[in-house]
Amino acid sequence: MEALFTGLGALYLAKCDAAKTGQAFQAFLPAGSLVRAAERLRAADYFIEDVCAVDCAEGYVVVYHFDHFETPGRLTLRVLVPHAAPTLPSIAGIFSGAEWHERETRDFHGVLFEGNPNFIPLLIDPDMADCFPLRKEEKARAKAKDMLEAGEVIFVNPAFTLMTPDAPAATKESGGDQPATA
Repeated sequence: MEALFTGLGALYLAKCDAAKTGQAFQAFLPAGSLVRAAERLRAADYFIEDVCAVDCAEGYVVVYHFDHFETPGRLTLRVLVPHAAPTLPSIAGIFSGAEWHERETRDFHGVLFEGNPNFIPLLIDPDMADCFPLRKEEKARAKAKDMLEAGEVIFVNPAFTLMTPDAPAATKESGGDQPATA
């Protein structure tokens, strides 16, 4: 699983307890690696289940769930985008099913997915397209590490403290490849 993320500048990789979290593996990536990660997952016969966002104190954590028909085990990709500029590249050109989910995430949180081929409101009236019902007030936002399961950390970039500041640093054995900082 780790090999899928080699060279992508992964910020955080962890194994997860599927019985507890519904996922087998998770990765935090920088926004610039998202499209390449999606291409690799597509080439490895993964399919996309959904895309959503979590409004937390540090920004929006955009969550992508993938799975595999032959070797089940849900894989979760996460990307943090700032509240002030919540923009990511679209992966709808790689996984056509992402189009709907990206539109829904835009409707509810205001996250923009550049390159989405049909970026009109999906569930929100077009006249209310700038009303984002799942955005939280600043004082109501919790820290990401308090909302997201950390898992069994395999790798963490030392500068990446979003999930857990006391996670082990990158090592040669962990498959760390000098990831980019958050």
